[in-house]
Amino acid sequence: MQKNIKPLGENVLVKLLKADSKTKSGIVLPETAETDRPQEGKVVAIGESEKIKVKKNQVVIFAKYSGSEIKLAGEEFLILKAEDILAVVE
Repeated sequence: MQKNIKPLGENVLVKLLKADSKTKSGIVLPETAETDRPQEGKVVAIGESEKIKVKKNQVVIFAKYSGSEIKLAGEEFLILKAEDILAVVE
């Protein structure tokens, strides 16, 4: 069953992006080494507020412990307040 989520107000729905599993020097990191959730995600949906400065499909960086985690169809998402989005990755 497909569920569509539409954030309300100044909220943004973000799909979490996986952190790199390999260091720059080529060392492969196991999943157990991941201690923090990623702080980067792709905007999936936005609320109807005019204060929101991001657009759908943009990759954003957000505050470390912000948002509410939800799981849909086995994928992890966050519902964030627009003010918790710190930057857009270009």
